[in-house]
Amino acid sequence: MSSVKSVVISCAGIGSRLGLGQTKALIKINGKSLIAWQLELFKDVEDVRIVIGYQANDIIEEVLKHRKDVVFVYNHRYFETKTGASFYLGAVDAKEYVLEWDGDLLVHPDDVKKILATDGEFICYADKSSDEAVFVQTDENGDVLAFSRETGDYEWTGPACIMKRKVQYSSGNVFNQLEPYLPMKGIKVRAYDIDTYDDYKRVMEITKNW
Repeated sequence: MSSVKSVVISCAGIGSRLGLGQTKALIKINGKSLIAWQLELFKDVEDVRIVIGYQANDIIEEVLKHRKDVVFVYNHRYFETKTGASFYLGAVDAKEYVLEWDGDLLVHPDDVKKILATDGEFICYADKSSDEAVFVQTDENGDVLAFSRETGDYEWTGPACIMKRKVQYSSGNVFNQLEPYLPMKGIKVRAYDIDTYDDYKRVMEITKNW
């Protein structure tokens, strides 16, 4: 294993845009909950932390079916904060490096192995697939220079890894927490956010081959 020692999965949000009436962590993808997919990808990571808020007890119950040693962290202000707050809370008492992972994100298993084997700090991004994305601007080496709501070379999907001491509180998004530390090493991955029902259907098809 590399210098990535803690994984923080942010599962506190409501996920209202998806329209399935439950938190994204519990939606079923080809017979398995999204959080179960993620836990399988991190089975070799010693320190996994899950930030919960909406439907917290249901998430705890599902997680404990698959893994008993997860650290649960509450974001009591989940209704009024975004992923930045959850990442900050989850990083408290974490190891030296913290890998941020959104609860609605699936990354190809081969790319997860690459992420976990990468030392130091980095930001992951993917090919553009959304009209309402945050984009990243990169240099010729693929390193991340800036985030933008307007245009960029790739789509910011996460995950990202930074040193724990650099994780500052933000009620905004994780990319806002990363901006002061740019430029940063970039890694292109096959990553899929599940924000809308169309995203959900697409991921159902993609993961059939995993």
